[in-house]
Amino acid sequence: MSDTPAEGTTPDRPDEAAADESRANRRKVREGLVLSVKMDHTAVIGVVDRVRHARYAKTVQRTKRLYAHNTDAELKPGDRVRLQETRPLSKLKRWRITEVLERAK
Repeated sequence: MSDTPAEGTTPDRPDEAAADESRANRRKVREGLVLSVKMDHTAVIGVVDRVRHARYAKTVQRTKRLYAHNTDAELKPGDRVRLQETRPLSKLKRWRITEVLERAK
């Protein structure tokens, strides 16, 4: 038998824990406009996605309403925010607000 590990397996390395910490965060990040802040700790964010129409090759805007956890009570409709995907926080809420990019005028 040789000292090399079997094919498809990795040898035990002491730096495995360090590799896990340097692993990239694969959570989705979106930017959108605040549409509503009428719920407690929740904001409704409109995210615009521009897609190309399959047949007519024209660019079409599709808006998706995302429910995001809002710890900052100072948000107002019209603010531009950055969202990050998170674990399910309620029936519809799967995003959290990471930063406010631009305040409403």
